[in-house]
Amino acid sequence: MPTDTKAQGPLRGVKVLEFVGLGPAPFCAMLLSDLGAEVIRIDRPHAGGGGPAEVLARGRRSAAFNLKSESAVKACLKMMQSAHIVLEGYRPGVMERLGLGPEEALRANPALVYGRMTGWGQYGPLAHSAGHDLNYIALTGALDAIGPKDKPVPPVNVVGDFGGGSMYLAVGVLAAFHHARTTGEGQVVDAAIVDGAAHLMGAVHQLDAIGMWSQPRGENLLDGGAPFYDTYRCADGAFVSIGALEGEFYQLLIEKLDLTDHPAMQAQYDAKTWPDMRRAFEETFASQPQAHWTALLDGTDACFAPVLDTKAAAENPHMKARGVFVEVEGVRQAAPAPRFSRTPGAIQSVAPIPGEHTEAVLKDWGFSDAEISSLKNDGGLG
Repeated sequence: MPTDTKAQGPLRGVKVLEFVGLGPAPFCAMLLSDLGAEVIRIDRPHAGGGGPAEVLARGRRSAAFNLKSESAVKACLKMMQSAHIVLEGYRPGVMERLGLGPEEALRANPALVYGRMTGWGQYGPLAHSAGHDLNYIALTGALDAIGPKDKPVPPVNVVGDFGGGSMYLAVGVLAAFHHARTTGEGQVVDAAIVDGAAHLMGAVHQLDAIGMWSQPRGENLLDGGAPFYDTYRCADGAFVSIGALEGEFYQLLIEKLDLTDHPAMQAQYDAKTWPDMRRAFEETFASQPQAHWTALLDGTDACFAPVLDTKAAAENPHMKARGVFVEVEGVRQAAPAPRFSRTPGAIQSVAPIPGEHTEAVLKDWGFSDAEISSLKNDGGLG
């Protein structure tokens, strides 16, 4: 895929300022850029980084400011006057101490959407404490639901940082942007990972309410307790997944596996039969390599998929047919998502070197040559 693609997508024309932090806020900025927004990263001078391998920073330009300088703070406030959305992912109070908090920002631009990304939220007993994805999802009940019976398992950082964090920040700022376009009223979006991760557990809360999530971890319907919704090791050490929850899909699965007449397979939802059912699945899948089961079950309604690593996933025929993965300057990464029939998104560029576009950005955002020179002389540009 070419880089430096002309901005396109449903967010074309939307201007975003991203005060650079770690993880969830940059992922949200990447998403907005993929969908056509003009995203400017506000970097620290001489920060280092950039280039095709920094996937989370793709698709935007970078301006570097020394935010300890009063002139740089004023310059950022001036940029906020032209922005539609601001994203920041610092601990509560950091932006306020810089003079760039919501009060100053909304005074400069009353229609601005000010998105704030944190783990614990802007208030509460833990608001100022350090933490990471694993800690946030631990507190919400999500981590307790993931893993085998003997211990919870860290699910990479997609549940908290990116699922409960970035995606909720994106939904929040776009919803607030819609409101601002309609009313002229900007607002603050407090996107906390604990809020989003808890919200993602809605299906589990529902199952709990109807008595279908009442057992310890590893004994419930969707946490590996049900043998027909689990992963199994094959003869070659690779794994497959089955998720045949519905009766007709379950019947097709056991028919394909030649297990229709097995005594343990007769009452799918009778938990008393599950230990024997699991042993039958384990023995069956262990008898052949992953490729055998893929050839037998792929594309059927048996709710099957091989468990693939990231490299194999990129070579899977379905993933290739949809173009789910692309290469940008030799780096494999996911293409923009979701897809739009009229306004498709695009990866606009590889990650910028911090400060790579400072002067060009300032000119594009309405700064005169004299103002840029003054910023340089005052130390505002580092």
